[in-house]
Amino acid sequence: MITPLDIQNKVFSRSFRGYSPKAVNSFLNEILEDYEKMYKENIEYKDKISMLTDQIRQYNTMEETLKNTLIIAQKTAEEVALNARSKADLIIGNAEDEGRRLIEKTKEEVRDIKDEYDQLRKEMYIFKTRYESFLQSQSLSLNNYYKEAEEFLITEVNSVREEQGA
Repeated sequence: MITPLDIQNKVFSRSFRGYSPKAVNSFLNEILEDYEKMYKENIEYKDKISMLTDQIRQYNTMEETLKNTLIIAQKTAEEVALNARSKADLIIGNAEDEGRRLIEKTKEEVRDIKDEYDQLRKEMYIFKTRYESFLQSQSLSLNNYYKEAEEFLITEVNSVREEQGA
């Protein structure tokens, strides 16, 4: 690529009927100024392009990092949700097992209480029957005693009357 310095140092050979050196130099000076301006702008644009390319690379790296982070976060969230579901299922299963165990234990206690109640009712019936029998036998015994006592008194009274009347 031709540099502005190349244009400035360019020397043309002279010929007999050639161009006017002043006009050529004047034109070359205009070209030199424009070319120098474009050359500097071109360098600035290349620097900007290089800088922007570096920034794009950085952004692409960040984007890739963010994508990976997002994927990891998503996987982690899914694992946490799965673990939470598993733990919830385990807790529910344990609670259901514990509930069934408590219900079974309560049913057993109710059966035991009912059996004890039935046993107490039987014992109370037996006691009542025995007590009624005891009271009846005592009543009979007292009736017999009073009857015998009455008969004895009647016999004694009759015997005393007979002795007095004799």
